Amino acid sequence: MPEPTPDVSRALERLKAGDPAAAERVFSLLYDELRRIAERVFRSQRPDHTLQATALVHEAYLKMVDAPGAQDWKDRAHVLAVAVRAMRQVLANHARDAAAQKRGGGEARARVTLAGLGADGGDRAVDAAAFHEALDRLAALDERQAHIAEMRLLGGLPTEHVATLLGVSTRTVELDWSMAKRRLSEWLTPPATGAGPVATAEA
Repeated sequence: MPEPTPDVSRALERLKAGDPAAAERVFSLLYDELRRIAERVFRSQRPDHTLQATALVHEAYLKMVDAPGAQDWKDRAHVLAVAVRAMRQVLANHARDAAAQKRGGGEARARVTLAGLGADGGDRAVDAAAFHEALDRLAALDERQAHIAEMRLLGGLPTEHVATLLGVSTRTVELDWSMAKRRLSEWLTPPATGAGPVATAEA
């Protein structure tokens, strides 16, 4: 994880002091990193996704600066953690809108490919809207586990980076990630009988 730069630290200090232009300065300084995270997120999406990485970064930025608490961003790591959450929320809204438009139309619903959630620990494709609903359900039970799942599954961040972003030990991340994977896998696995599945897995 790169060390915070003096420019980012100064911009965050200006943001805390109430400078309205400071948030845009922070965004500009971290843009390349945010773009890399967005590109990693899109590796799990369908190739024909209507939203692209650049648009995702900008929509996430607007969500971040409009939300309460922007002046409380602590450091570069905190900003990146907030950005991953904002990107996930943007993708969730798009997935739900797409699901609503296609409901009853006989068209395939959007899907995402998730690393590590397959039965053999490999990749697994699931319904995108169901995945975001499962993450919301996880956040209601354990917000930190949901943060870790977002950063691992969408941001593609390794354990050490997630630990730094959350300010916890790598062992804590490993334990929480193990529990989060079990919960998400269970919720996204179709029942053997009865009502239709929340999400289906592809071979």
